Amino acid sequence: MVDTLNVSLGTRSYPIRFGADLSAEVRGEITRLVSAGRRIAVLTDQNFARAQAGALGAMFGDAPILAVEPGEGTKSIAGLGRMLDFLAAQKLDRGGALFAVGGGVIGDLGGFAAASWLRGIDFYQVPTTLLAMVDSSVGGKTGINLAAGKNLAGAFHQPRGVFISTMLLATLPPREFAAGLAEVIKYGLLGDADLFARLEKSPLTVASADLASVIRRCCAAKARIVEADEFESAKDGGRALLNLGHTFGHAIENAAGYGEYLHGEAVAIGLVAAARLSRELGFVTAADESRIAAMLAAHALPTRLRAPLPLAALMAAMARDKKVRAGLPRFVVLKKIGEAATNDYVTPALAEACFRSVGAT
Repeated sequence: MVDTLNVSLGTRSYPIRFGADLSAEVRGEITRLVSAGRRIAVLTDQNFARAQAGALGAMFGDAPILAVEPGEGTKSIAGLGRMLDFLAAQKLDRGGALFAVGGGVIGDLGGFAAASWLRGIDFYQVPTTLLAMVDSSVGGKTGINLAAGKNLAGAFHQPRGVFISTMLLATLPPREFAAGLAEVIKYGLLGDADLFARLEKSPLTVASADLASVIRRCCAAKARIVEADEFESAKDGGRALLNLGHTFGHAIENAAGYGEYLHGEAVAIGLVAAARLSRELGFVTAADESRIAAMLAAHALPTRLRAPLPLAALMAAMARDKKVRAGLPRFVVLKKIGEAATNDYVTPALAEACFRSVGAT
């Protein structure tokens, strides 16, 4: 059975489709596009192409596919150049469409390439990781990393549709699945105390009976936030709330070198640092902070740096973050478990103390 959730953004609206296996639905969309005389191209990564060759064939048949190296290193200027050369080689015109089939790296890179090629062509998201299913495939943020920081070059470019097939998670490595759980936990923390309580009761696994409903719940939460603040322009709160744990996490990814931590792993450590910040600001208790760390650990996520990182490098990376306003980093803090708010007035000394609490030196 296929379930549909609509993201309502006027002319940029699109459906998110959910099901165990949406191969037929993806193939039907391909057929519709090709029948209308439109060219198709597919971006994926080599790990997925090997592990799910059958699914890839069922969805796309003989459509041209570029399978790139997995990992954050691909989400780069060089990676973008390779992607644009691929679109050129396939002779995609402005009626063409790109399907991004993979995790957050593929969705971000493919979406930015689609936004850039001929000043914008349609693209579709077919997320294959838990992190991409619950977060990065929805909302239209696309981009690449620079040496200076995470996602510093990019564009808002909404997909024309998202196809979430939970069967694709069957071959996802456990570490990658756990990384996606960091984003699930984030949704519980920032606006869904009932989801946090469910996760606290028992860890969510690939075999959990309610996995599909939790994925849809996260997508629904993100869709409503994006609808209210598509371009993250709200003075307070809004789409920026989705960055809970990310101001710290992006700095960790940059200072450690992209690829040392999976994005979700860095976010998990960032959530612990954000919990400490929220406690220092007088919003949550030490018991709440401990509950959050315990929740992350129960889902096989790190709560401290694996090896110390220098404070100077972390603070420098944070200062280059795209969320900086008037020279100050923008943080998301917890008012309580299930309620978050933005805060633009965290001192460098307090940010350093929070980094130290997770193992920075």
